[in-house]
Amino acid sequence: MLLSNIKRPKDLKELSLNSLKKVADELRQTIIEVVSKHEGHLGASLGVVELTLALHHVFDTPEDLLIWDVGHQAYGHKILTGRFSAFQTLRQTDGISGFPKREESPYDAFGTGHASTSISAALGMALAHRLEGKKHLHHIAVIGDASIAGGMALEALNHLGTTAANVLVVLNDNAIGIDPSVGALKNYFEKVKKQPKAAKNIFETLNIPYYGPVDGHDLQAMIKALEIQKDKEGPRLLHVITKKGKGLSQAEADQIRYHAPGKFDRLTGKLLKTHKKDKTKFQDVFGKTLVTLAASNPKIVAITPAMPTGSGLTPMMERFPDRCFDVGIAEQHAVTLAAGMATQGFIPYCTIYSTFLQRAYDQVIHDVALQKLPVIFCVDRAGLVGHDGPTHHGVFDMAFLRCIPNLTIAAPKDEVALRNLLYTAQLGLKQPLAIRYPRGYGQLTQWEQTFEKIDFGKGSCLKKGGELAVISVGTLATTVALAIKNMGDPDSVAHYDLGFVKPLDQLLLHEIFNKYPKIMLVEEGVIMGGSGSAVLEFAAQNNYTSPVKICGIEDDFINHGAMAELYDKNNLSVQKITENIQQLIKIKA
Repeated sequence: MLLSNIKRPKDLKELSLNSLKKVADELRQTIIEVVSKHEGHLGASLGVVELTLALHHVFDTPEDLLIWDVGHQAYGHKILTGRFSAFQTLRQTDGISGFPKREESPYDAFGTGHASTSISAALGMALAHRLEGKKHLHHIAVIGDASIAGGMALEALNHLGTTAANVLVVLNDNAIGIDPSVGALKNYFEKVKKQPKAAKNIFETLNIPYYGPVDGHDLQAMIKALEIQKDKEGPRLLHVITKKGKGLSQAEADQIRYHAPGKFDRLTGKLLKTHKKDKTKFQDVFGKTLVTLAASNPKIVAITPAMPTGSGLTPMMERFPDRCFDVGIAEQHAVTLAAGMATQGFIPYCTIYSTFLQRAYDQVIHDVALQKLPVIFCVDRAGLVGHDGPTHHGVFDMAFLRCIPNLTIAAPKDEVALRNLLYTAQLGLKQPLAIRYPRGYGQLTQWEQTFEKIDFGKGSCLKKGGELAVISVGTLATTVALAIKNMGDPDSVAHYDLGFVKPLDQLLLHEIFNKYPKIMLVEEGVIMGGSGSAVLEFAAQNNYTSPVKICGIEDDFINHGAMAELYDKNNLSVQKITENIQQLIKIKA
């Protein structure tokens, strides 16, 4: 096997074209083998095998800096840069990350878990090197999976064209992100493929010379094109055409499903059957509920930044295509678009993953909350998300949203509560609302119940007790209930659902602090500034002295790993919550 002998990219320079083609085949099969067992992002990395080989064959990495955007294209890059054996641990606890990570390898020039960042980073590196007199070094930004349409990428191109920085932008054009690409830029690139000479002007107008398009799966053509670029300096863009999922027929035919397909048969490509669940994913509860509401309320619209499938919006797009907007990788635009629609009396449900909402923080404050516009933020993937790791854990939203005036923050404990919040939100909302819910399956089988209007800012008592009150935030209510059942004396423990992070249910909190000498709060978010901080602020303002223990995410970035292991490490598993309750009960008030 040739691939196992590649210890560093320089080893590729000694291989013939035929040998490189064999390495490409082995690289593809290695990616398929590992992802079939451990899950991960399949299609994107399969699509850039030849491009990856050509880049490392031609350029002198890590001296020449190579940045992948988005980072889930980089599996082949990891294998070729000394991590062939470690690739078997991909995304596993204590294994290598599914994204480029600076602390993992000198070949990972920049961490890239989100999208549209590579050109800015490459330009920053290039300008720094110019100041140091290192103008000869190359800085290559491989931007793909629709990331070129992100606002940050366009901002970087606008700056790049005014500099002499030695930056090569490799546009990996596969016409799809996770869902099919959208927008005028996508249409422009389709025109370029058909009429390359007639449609080059968009980049050259920005003073960035354009080259291509080149077949990204023709290894010889890729090497030749990159060798030409290696002899050039300054800003330039190479347009490469690839096919996501290349080399696995099922992944080529169904690019959305095989973006991150879960486990599958590595020989046939057939997805492995999973245990049929009688529960529903929170994303699907959201999506199905929204369709029901939209059927009776013509003012309801839905907005997503490039995540319609993952967010559960596909049924809405099919039923009401004119009222569902996929704006591409553009979180800032998504939020202000929702604000604009809200000014005209529409009811926008803006669904964004928690970790992506961070990218639109100014718009949430300035364009929505400041103007008290009734935008409904459906904050998907709130909490830990498992193998994707620190770039994707949605643990900051309660803390960064809680300090914004005019914004209500809800944390439904189950699918019924989520459904009723979505229903209540379209009944004359007067200011913005954020509803946070986790990735994956809920616990209820019968969640499609008759809608009930929810009183905003209200929590609830789920179980009465004598000595200790546990306050759970969101869907951790189920975990806490199981932990209390594990107790030798469960009657001594009361259980409350916080319900809303902002505003707090002050009447309920007065009841808790007046009645219980010991209190514990459990939240799937950062402790610093989160729900527990809000409760402690309430206690201080009202001169309560009962000790409050907060279980949540400590002041650190949480690595990737299996959900059960992450919950246990962060004191959020049934066992760890049980242990914390037992410890508190033993301590005298």
